[in-house]
Amino acid sequence: MSTDFILPDIGEGIVECEIVEWVVAEGDSVKEDQVVVEVMTDKAVVEIPAKSDGVVVKHYYAKGDVAKVGEALFAIDEEGSSSSEETAESKPQPKEPADSSADEIKATASEESPQSSGHSNDFILPDIGEGIVECEIVEWHVQQGDQVKEDQVVVEVMTDKAVVEIPAKTDGVVSKLYHAKGEIAKVGDPLFALQGTGDVAADAPAKASSDTAASNKAASATEAPKAASQGKALASPAVRRRAREAGIDIAAVPGSGSKGRVLKEDIQSYVEGGKDKPAPAQATSSPSKATGGSRTEPLKGVKAAMAKLMAESVRTIPHFTYAEEFDLTELRAMHKKLKAKYADKGVKLTLMPFFIKALSLALKEYPIMNAQLNDEASEITYFEDHNIGMAVATKIGLMVPNIKGVQNMTLLQVAEEVTRLTNAARDGKVAQADMKGGTITISNIGVVGGTVTTPIINKPEAAIVALGKVQSLPRFDEQGAVVARDIMTASWSGDHRIIDGATVANFNNRWKEFLEDPSSMLVEMA
Repeated sequence: MSTDFILPDIGEGIVECEIVEWVVAEGDSVKEDQVVVEVMTDKAVVEIPAKSDGVVVKHYYAKGDVAKVGEALFAIDEEGSSSSEETAESKPQPKEPADSSADEIKATASEESPQSSGHSNDFILPDIGEGIVECEIVEWHVQQGDQVKEDQVVVEVMTDKAVVEIPAKTDGVVSKLYHAKGEIAKVGDPLFALQGTGDVAADAPAKASSDTAASNKAASATEAPKAASQGKALASPAVRRRAREAGIDIAAVPGSGSKGRVLKEDIQSYVEGGKDKPAPAQATSSPSKATGGSRTEPLKGVKAAMAKLMAESVRTIPHFTYAEEFDLTELRAMHKKLKAKYADKGVKLTLMPFFIKALSLALKEYPIMNAQLNDEASEITYFEDHNIGMAVATKIGLMVPNIKGVQNMTLLQVAEEVTRLTNAARDGKVAQADMKGGTITISNIGVVGGTVTTPIINKPEAAIVALGKVQSLPRFDEQGAVVARDIMTASWSGDHRIIDGATVANFNNRWKEFLEDPSSMLVEMA
């Protein structure tokens, strides 16, 4: 049977995406979780995987096209389906943008909704890929019986990556909440049901015979472009990005496209018209009033998920800290030679791969540092793989992808993974698999000038280390003479339920030996 993949409603105001790249062509066979297409929202580039094995029979959009939430992206003929079903199902058909999308995502509707054939429709938790199979209900913003408007937030849910706000697709009345706060909802299950208010405006666009709709369209076509109302604007992700780069509020830009869509030309005209800096102009006219103000905004996405994770870590894990100086003079000299050598081969070699590989060598001797305690504090799990995470600051918040199996990798392989994950994090394209399964984390505050800090453990890991900046400082040599040495401070936080101070100190000293005498590290790697 041929099944459409419907672009799901993932909240946060995202109503459309741009097709970046088709990874598979029509007629190609795909496996479950194989990436089919890359799409770009105004927040990040997202890889959309297949939900089952099969053959891609139809692309509904070309590269560069804009797809809307609730519309089909592609169709897959699942393996084992009959040819008659394929013929009936694989024909491209226009998709209703709202009510039918939930049923298309999982081909399921709630049998509990008594008016499912009328105006009551379930919102189905969509499959948004990246290995996400469930979410936790964080907060209901409405109750059963409440009236809601289109795009009004109904519920906040939390995946293992971020907190997402789920809005209503249409005006209506909330007729049912399927889960209580704190419960887990599965992909394909309904979250809530929305019953229409009796206003059939949602069906009007599909009825070409409606005189009222036709006259409204004719009137709007003759009107001058208007700025978006209530802070919202209809625009593609590329246009939104251009507006952000120009430093303007896209909601204030009059759209000349269909239904007021803001085009790239509208952004350009707005900038050239001198309207791109309304805020500074106001500040210039009354500079004395630009004090004492405040601004409140919701905490969303990766930042919200980090806030919850850090609070949980501090609340449940007894942290203790330890700091030590490292003399990296010899390591930096070796790095300088190797960096120039491998740059010619296209390998970007920073100091981070040395820190990561040396940490892995030390973990072999101190496996407790690579262990995790369960929530009940009744079992310790020791991991053979050294999946070493590295904290990366991005435009959407702090992300901690990890390099899998460092104990089996060469220094150059670690360097390649560091480059790949750093670039992916900064582009907002880190795969969910790269975010999971970490066993210990390195944070680098030195890149922003810090020396000593107290890092918070990336739960459920048992330890984290933060690297300070490398400074040229005076130190005494063996003859008592003052010399300049390259000094860095490493700041540790450990889970005091399973790690004591002596263990961290001894482990840190072994790590320090590898880094202060890099030739010993090379011998251990042989």
